[in-house]
Amino acid sequence: MNNKNLKWINIGLALVAILLAYLVFDSIRQPVAFDNMRKEREVQVVQSLKDIRSTQTLFKQTYNRFTGDFDSLAEYIKNGQLPVVNIVADPNDTTFTKTINDTVGFVSVYDSLFAKRDNFDINSLRVVPFSQGDVFEMQAGYIMRGGLKVAVFEAKTPYKTYLWDLDQQRVNNLRAEMEDLNKYPGLKVGSMDEPSLNGNWESL
Repeated sequence: MNNKNLKWINIGLALVAILLAYLVFDSIRQPVAFDNMRKEREVQVVQSLKDIRSTQTLFKQTYNRFTGDFDSLAEYIKNGQLPVVNIVADPNDTTFTKTINDTVGFVSVYDSLFAKRDNFDINSLRVVPFSQGDVFEMQAGYIMRGGLKVAVFEAKTPYKTYLWDLDQQRVNNLRAEMEDLNKYPGLKVGSMDEPSLNGNWESL
């Protein structure tokens, strides 16, 4: 074999080695990149679900129920008022255990929840971040617990909604993994089956 042929063989082997190294690197990079992107997006999706939960909690304090309607939540944020209560000791109570609640004013729901959030858009509350304009699935109602009727609500969105433009095989694998564990394949807060306001990300 002459030197010229040997040279081309060596070049070919070097190219094959570079290709194999790239394939190994890419096989490691892709799942890491997918997980990083998923986690970055879920930070904002979780924040939206926390905002929904906070609003629903105040809504229930006002109306003694939750709502499954985003228009009702938006209206409540815009126009709702919360009493500012001053709690003082009852001067006629010699045991010093009784108090008097004195309403000294009101604060808007918007200011209570979102005053520190620059340019918070009330209408964005319903929209899933990174989706194609999809809205969170939300419902509310009552369940019976211990002979009592308990108000419940749930808001959720599946992986496919906010990961729609990422590797769909990895999205499907993630969904299948959660379903095998009998868990919701996405992010959600609250429950229509239990009197819980927890988010499923808090137990992951």
